[in-house]
Amino acid sequence: MVSLGTASAAPGGVDTGRLQVGETRDGSPFGLPVAVVNGAEDGETLYMQAASDGDELNGVGVVQRVLPQLDPAELSGTILVVGIVNYHAFQVAEHRNPIDDTKMNRAYPGDENGTSSERIAAATFQAARRADRILDLHQGSTSRMLEECRVRCGQRHRLHDECLELAKVFGCGYVLDQKGPDGQLARAAPDEGIPTIDPELGGSVGWDEGAIQTGVEGVFNVLRYYDFLGGRHAPETQTRATGFDQYGAPAGGLVSFETDLGDRVNRGDALYRITDVFGEVKATVTADAPGVFWRSRRLPQVATGEYVCSVGTDVDSV
Repeated sequence: MVSLGTASAAPGGVDTGRLQVGETRDGSPFGLPVAVVNGAEDGETLYMQAASDGDELNGVGVVQRVLPQLDPAELSGTILVVGIVNYHAFQVAEHRNPIDDTKMNRAYPGDENGTSSERIAAATFQAARRADRILDLHQGSTSRMLEECRVRCGQRHRLHDECLELAKVFGCGYVLDQKGPDGQLARAAPDEGIPTIDPELGGSVGWDEGAIQTGVEGVFNVLRYYDFLGGRHAPETQTRATGFDQYGAPAGGLVSFETDLGDRVNRGDALYRITDVFGEVKATVTADAPGVFWRSRRLPQVATGEYVCSVGTDVDSV
C-alpha cells in the first residue's frame, strides 16, 4: 500500500485524497488535492506537482489530462501527484500566496512550523523526497514564453547531467540550463539526490491547450523512458540557453515587438520599440548579445523601467 495524505492505493490501484497542511482564516482545515497511482509491478517513484504559483494553470491542465489516461495495471512503480500546491493563491487566481505574500517556489525545502508557504513547501517536499525523479510543472505566469524545461541545480552540481537528461526526455524543445534562486524545488531536491526539472509550459491567462498537450506528452515521455510504462522514447536534440538577459523599458509608452518567440537574434538587432499613444517612436531597444527571443510581456503598456522581454543567451544544442 502506498499513501499520500488521505490517498492510499494497493498495487494496481489509484486513489485521490487530500494532504492536510493547515487551516484557513475561519479555522477550517484545508488540504491539497493529491493522487497516488500504484503500479501493478515494482519500479521507481515519480513525483509531480502543479500550481506552486497560483496563476500558473497549465500544469493543473496536464494533471487533469494525464491521470485519467494512466492504467496502473500497465504501470511499473508509483506516481505521486500534488495537483495544486499554492492552495490560497489558486483560490484567488494570484501568483503569490496571499496569506503571507510569498512566492511559493522560493520557500523550499520549507518549515513545518513556519509561515503558510513554508508549511506547504515542507509538506510537499516531504512527499517529493520519496521519489526517484521530480517534475515541478510551471509556466511563465501570464507572460508570453517558449515552452521549455529549466535545469536549476547549476552546471557544477553532482546531479546536473541527470537533471539535464530528464529535461531532454521531457522534450519541450528548449532548455534553460541556469542555476536558479534559493528556495526553488528544482534547487532543493537535487541536493537530496533527486533529479528534478521545472517544465515551463508557455505562458497564458487561463488554459493554453497547446502548452498543456506539450506537458502531457512530456510526462508520458518520462514514463516511457524511465520504464514506468512500456514503449520506447528517444529524446530529440534540444536548444539550450545557459544565460538569460532581461530587458526593461527605457521610457514609458506602448511596446511594439520586432521579434517573436523562438526567433534567433544577433547583437544589435531590434527587439522592440516604444511609442507614445500617437505612434511617435520614443525608444528602440536592441539585443546586447546573440541568442533566442525567449519571453515577453503580454500587455503593451509599460512604465519606465518595467520588464519587457528576455533573451536566452549562450545558446547551443544538447
